[in-house]
Amino acid sequence: MNIDLRYTAWRPRFDALHATLSPLLLRLIMAYEYFESGLEKLRGENWFASVQGDFPFPFNHVPAGFSWTMATWTELIAAGLLVVGLGTRLSAFSLLVLTFVATAAVHWPDMITMASDLLKGYAISDKGYGNFKLPLLFSLMLIPLVFGGPGRLSLDALIAPTEQHPFDASTFAIGFAVIGIPFLFLAPALGISLTGIAAALVVVAWRKGQLTR
Repeated sequence: MNIDLRYTAWRPRFDALHATLSPLLLRLIMAYEYFESGLEKLRGENWFASVQGDFPFPFNHVPAGFSWTMATWTELIAAGLLVVGLGTRLSAFSLLVLTFVATAAVHWPDMITMASDLLKGYAISDKGYGNFKLPLLFSLMLIPLVFGGPGRLSLDALIAPTEQHPFDASTFAIGFAVIGIPFLFLAPALGISLTGIAAALVVVAWRKGQLTR
């Protein structure tokens, strides 16, 4: 029996594993992390009042109790949905926005005078320049779930199997919007720029008739 050792022969098998296993692992680890965080809030006391002034607009004008409840149940519900792979893209995007808001309020450096100050904040422990390494890693793990979906082992895949769609202006618009909207809360100028590009691409896609197919 001859075994085909060519990469082209094995690539479809790696692709099949990627479509099944990779998103499942991301879903489970993200579900665990955010459920643990939500459960800690549910069982603990509200400390948002001490940092409410650091929350980005409009959350700095929302009562701390409401923000605490919203963050708690967003983490718990979204984590549960990630486990079964239901509403995965929306759940992951909700957690992505929550993570950016938390980064702006707690993990981002209070003052950045130069690039080296920002690099010092790339840390797990607070060294005085922020500690955004962990939320950054979480964000980079959530983005593939927003773009790629939950994979084959999910309720989403059973309800509505994915289809191939064109890689056009509307596709790029989604990409800029998904990245830009969370940045509105962390770096507003960057967020506005990215969402502005997304809006412009939507106009381009609409004029080309790409939004109807």
